[in-house]
Amino acid sequence: MNINRRDFMRVAVPSAAAVAALRSVELPMLGQAYGARPAAELVITDKTVVLSGDGLAISNQQRVQDLARLMTKYEKFADSYLVGGAVAELEQKMAAMLGKEDAAFLPTGTLANNVAVRLLCGEHRHAIVQQESHLYQDESDAASLLSGLNLVPLGAGKACPSYEEVVAAIDVAEKSPYPIVVGAISIESPVRRADGASVPYALAERISKLARSKGIGMHLDGARLLLLSGTAEFDVKRYSALFDTVYISLYKYLGAPFGAMLAGKKDVIAKVRETRHVYGGTVYHGWMAALPALDAVDGFQQRFAEAHRAGERLLAGLQAAGGFEILRVEHGSNIAFAQLTPARADGLVERLAKQDIHVRPLHEGRLTLMVNETILRRTPEELVAAFVGKA
Repeated sequence: MNINRRDFMRVAVPSAAAVAALRSVELPMLGQAYGARPAAELVITDKTVVLSGDGLAISNQQRVQDLARLMTKYEKFADSYLVGGAVAELEQKMAAMLGKEDAAFLPTGTLANNVAVRLLCGEHRHAIVQQESHLYQDESDAASLLSGLNLVPLGAGKACPSYEEVVAAIDVAEKSPYPIVVGAISIESPVRRADGASVPYALAERISKLARSKGIGMHLDGARLLLLSGTAEFDVKRYSALFDTVYISLYKYLGAPFGAMLAGKKDVIAKVRETRHVYGGTVYHGWMAALPALDAVDGFQQRFAEAHRAGERLLAGLQAAGGFEILRVEHGSNIAFAQLTPARADGLVERLAKQDIHVRPLHEGRLTLMVNETILRRTPEELVAAFVGKA
């Protein structure tokens, strides 16, 4: 039941004020190859609900106008080579939120992952990763080409390898005729290639304890970590404490046009900044990305928890209405599926679009439903009525 993130990750988060104005935005259609740009035109209003993607839809025009508004809201927003202004303020805020000593802005998540694992490994360039992770599947051979790392993939087809698989992989390295020291373990959570499934705290804790007993560094690719806000027993500081470094995306749901934040101990983050420069990532200005994220991060966890509650009411309402069989993702974040009867599926996407509710096209009668903040623009009861044709 895996869906490629590249089919739906095309949107970001604007401020509430900017969303209220009419804007046009392009949303990709299901099944487009990565990099293809043909898209349907969509007019966004303060009533538009887009149950696809992790953030709020935003047009280029709206992004520029929202940035201009934020420039009047924040007095000292400018940075110089990622020093000062909104970049520094966001770094401090992210470090505090994650319970870390410091954080550094990086222009991309790929760079954040690679720098983190490189530094944690040091001279022990053997790193254990999930086979379905972004680090292994979507960053080409960056780890090996740029840092000389040997990535050992585990848990094919799963969100995460089991504890026993991790133990076995370490044993293979340590007990071979020519022993190898494992330098780092990288865990992505939630995992986009596993329909947003997260790695449960109990499993992450066992792996973390094992790693620390052996002096192995722990990195969290938490690009979508905050999408777990409002799910059972999730606490961002508690989860982050299991890892030496934590990466958070700034553009997937925090409104930035690009950017990443990498948090950890002060001495590690100091090395991150040095390595960032070596990689060519110390851009002249980062405030254009930091400022929208800085504005969005305040209260985001509370807003997304509310969105999760609204999503649960929507799913319950659809299940009760009949003809919608709700399919859950184990340890899921913001993605669920509904298997529709032919009667429910007939004309559904088009009918919803006429009511300014937008979903991805059905695939063999199955509908992907993604919770994001747009769900809060209508009551769950209104949404259910639209789905069942009683709006």
